[in-house]
Amino acid sequence: MSLLRSLRLCLVARTGSCQAGPVRLQAPRRWHTSHAGPGLSSASGKELLVKLRRKTGYSFVNCKKALETCGGDLKQVNCETDFVSRNLKFQQLVQQVALGTMLHCQHLKDQLSTYSKGFLNPSELSEIPAGPEREGSLKDQLALAIGKLGENMTLKRAAWVKVPDGFYIGSYVHGAVHSPLLHNLVLGKYGALVICETSEQKANLEELGRRLGQHVVGMAPRSVGSLDDEPGGEEETKMLSQPYLLDPSITLGQYVQPRGVSVVDFVRFECGESEEAAEAE
Repeated sequence: MSLLRSLRLCLVARTGSCQAGPVRLQAPRRWHTSHAGPGLSSASGKELLVKLRRKTGYSFVNCKKALETCGGDLKQVNCETDFVSRNLKFQQLVQQVALGTMLHCQHLKDQLSTYSKGFLNPSELSEIPAGPEREGSLKDQLALAIGKLGENMTLKRAAWVKVPDGFYIGSYVHGAVHSPLLHNLVLGKYGALVICETSEQKANLEELGRRLGQHVVGMAPRSVGSLDDEPGGEEETKMLSQPYLLDPSITLGQYVQPRGVSVVDFVRFECGESEEAAEAE
């Protein structure tokens, strides 16, 4: 039996008017050979199940599926994607990538009259400095993490957004995991940044930005569109004419308009999305 492993992660990190996220890391195709282990109905199988449950915190159902897939080999289960993503060293690597991307964004010397958005491909990400407290580049930190975790990983892509006064960046991560040891870092399976323009500073922008991010994650629009777009048909891919995720009786445009903000752009990342979807983004 052969098992295909992959490692993907989304995150959002933020500070000031610059946000980095989501970031995607992926392990290239890697095959492992497993062997038949003890049946899960046997005493030894049940012992493995309990041991894996205690070690990972996963439900018995998920642990049972993992053990069945790996033929009862705990050494292979320890390399399983979801388990690796819980490892602090892996999370620290993700944090370094996010902070490196954010510093790259902040060091751009452009005078913004409107927002700026950019993407970093694998080669660009690899050469970014690891940060003020780390030596070398992100490529060097990746090599160290691979050595410690025993999992082959690659830096896939990252997105950054920078805004001047009069704009706001809303963010949302679905299935969010907060690491207690890593501040301002949120990890999850889906991530979104929503760029809004507003004429005045509003107290509820954080909640509004979170709801807009939820909509982008749930409805997966292709473009923002305009308030003049009619709902239905091809317009369903345009964000403002889509039924609002949290109240389908109105469109997202009808939800946003009375709140005094304009949605101008967004970024959406999804774990496991195809390369075609990534390029379209």
